[in-house]
Amino acid sequence: MSKIHLQEGERIDQLFSTDVKIIQNKAVFSYSIDSVLLSRFPKIPSKGRIVDLCSGNGAVGLFASTRTKASITLIELQERLADMAKRSIQLNHLEDQVVMIQDDLKNLLDHVPRSQVDLILCNPPYFKAIETSKKNLSEHYLLARHEITTNLEEICQVSRHALKSNGRLAMVHRPDRFLDILDTLRQYNLAPKRIQFVYPKMGKEANMLLIEAIKDGSTDGLKILPPLFVHKDNGDYTDAIFDIYFGKRDK
Repeated sequence: MSKIHLQEGERIDQLFSTDVKIIQNKAVFSYSIDSVLLSRFPKIPSKGRIVDLCSGNGAVGLFASTRTKASITLIELQERLADMAKRSIQLNHLEDQVVMIQDDLKNLLDHVPRSQVDLILCNPPYFKAIETSKKNLSEHYLLARHEITTNLEEICQVSRHALKSNGRLAMVHRPDRFLDILDTLRQYNLAPKRIQFVYPKMGKEANMLLIEAIKDGSTDGLKILPPLFVHKDNGDYTDAIFDIYFGKRDK
């Protein structure tokens, strides 16, 4: 295989617990802890079909690939980010398992069969388009973080059509959108089943939530998992986060 070409400003980062390498560009897009946690949160099917919506540079789907033999389809609207993901797929020799589709996620069913997907992963834009506090971002970050080209309702609607019965949608999002998330999931017959709130450290408010829902599932049986803390008081990663990033240590 020919050497992977890096464009100006790009670097290769590695999630050491998986040996997966990701091409990043701080000025364009870089994955952060939300992508890592999402790739580790849901029950990953051992085979079948997985889709990663709003995939950015492909981090979530590539990290998830180490846990399954399932085929993984990444879908990303922005050409620049999709190109980075395609080269990361090549970098990790995952061409037989992972494919990147550059398209609007509303066209997902042009690329995967209806009602045949086992798991959809999504790290969506968190902020409503009317929120202007951080509109001074680059175009790439603006589209990744604000509901300009897609929104929560469209994601749930597309997931509803793509998932098989009892297939699952897993998302990472912001706690202040919690009620919106629950309402929208249930509107599209996606029953929330597992929720975990993520905190920067003890004593701070949650700044992320992870949620998993099942298509056509019962509304009973929702589990609120124990809180996940990212940092200790001294700023180091907690043991749980360290294990996710670097692998479990020998006790």
